[in-house]
Amino acid sequence: MQRRSLIMGLSTLSLLAACGDSGKFKSYSGEPVSQVHVYKKKRRMYLVSVDGKILKEYKIALGGNPIGKKQFEGDGKTPEGLYFIDRRNPNSAYHLSLGISYPNPSDTVFAESQGKRPGGDIFIHGRAGKDKGRGKDWTAGCIAVRDEEIEVIYAMVATGTPVFIYP
Repeated sequence: MQRRSLIMGLSTLSLLAACGDSGKFKSYSGEPVSQVHVYKKKRRMYLVSVDGKILKEYKIALGGNPIGKKQFEGDGKTPEGLYFIDRRNPNSAYHLSLGISYPNPSDTVFAESQGKRPGGDIFIHGRAGKDKGRGKDWTAGCIAVRDEEIEVIYAMVATGTPVFIYP
């Protein structure tokens, strides 16, 4: 009886897993992405190969106050400088998201020297359908793309990939 309950339980879990949103997880077997370049003024993000070839280009939305470098928590700005993809969130409120390593040590030192906090939780993420029509720049400092695009980016960009964010 116990064995039958175990088998039924495992079958139920398998069925539930099959009902999940597995469609958002893509696979990628092309050239590796060696760098991500974000140009804030142009509102463009490029996924770049080892030999410098642009593999993908995306239109992006930024923080609600996009001019200038992020310095403090709540300033609505997107960081500028060299960062890294440091985490992945498959359960993001914004469909899927890739964490950016902001703040780096110099960001933290600067903010603290001004008596403020640098902020954090900066991601490349989707819109989760809920932020359509909010305008060109609506995030709290993140880099947003369409949900279909973050699915591809999530598959292509590995943890540890450098992210260069330019003004």
